[in-house]
Amino acid sequence: MHVKLAETAGFCMGVSLALKRLDSLLENAPDGPICTLGPIIHNPQVLEMYARRGVRRIEGPGEAPPCSTVVIRAHGVPVGVERALEAHGVQVVDATCPKVKKAQLLIERQTQHGRTLLLYGEENHPEVQGLLSYASTEALVFGGLEELEGQLEPGRDYVLAAQTTQDQEVFQRIRDYVRAHATHAVPVLDTICDATRVRQEEAIAIARTVDRMVVVGGYESGNTRRLAKVVSQQGVPCVHVETAAELDPADFAGCRTVGLTAGASTHDKTIEEVRALLTAL
Repeated sequence: MHVKLAETAGFCMGVSLALKRLDSLLENAPDGPICTLGPIIHNPQVLEMYARRGVRRIEGPGEAPPCSTVVIRAHGVPVGVERALEAHGVQVVDATCPKVKKAQLLIERQTQHGRTLLLYGEENHPEVQGLLSYASTEALVFGGLEELEGQLEPGRDYVLAAQTTQDQEVFQRIRDYVRAHATHAVPVLDTICDATRVRQEEAIAIARTVDRMVVVGGYESGNTRRLAKVVSQQGVPCVHVETAAELDPADFAGCRTVGLTAGASTHDKTIEEVRALLTAL
């Protein structure tokens, strides 16, 4: 079977930088244990690999062992959590994606003017929790236009932003709605990562030319789930897997061409394993 592999499949810049920082720490072997605050990326196979190399995972500053080095994950953390780590007396290595850090600072700057934050994203996602902590005013988090409709209050100043991995086309529809219904002009922050947009556009283009699509990546990865969603919206059958072992050959009966893409936290090795299996069918 012929496999069309997306050029953008696999690690994005932010994920690569975060893992390079963790690799550098492991190579230099600092005194004391190395920990990540939460999963450094949403990929169980990568996390398991680092666990075998001795990297511990903690869920809060109070769990950090004495004299440890704590790496802040690519999604970033709330301001209060970072301060608590510093107060705990551990060495902090910030591996927050530069795109996420930019979004944090833009939100901080805009809300200092008293504007209410409108944030398009997944309310319980670690990145969103971090972004909210930079807002000095109240905020409204919503997962789509239907959740925002009817929520704007006359006379209130707003600023609009998005989780970095959200859908650009949906965000544009949200932007148009806000501009049409807000009383005052609303600053729109450019916080969606270009890599997300390019990855989705390429996946859509491939989906329109194949019999079936496969999206590889962690089930907890928001950008991977959205990638599978936009592909499915093209009307082509789509399967989302974390590893090649999860593929069912029966799903590809009668397929001559299959498209393959992967989320921003998917290792090249995993992508190649899936590609090899599909090619052999």
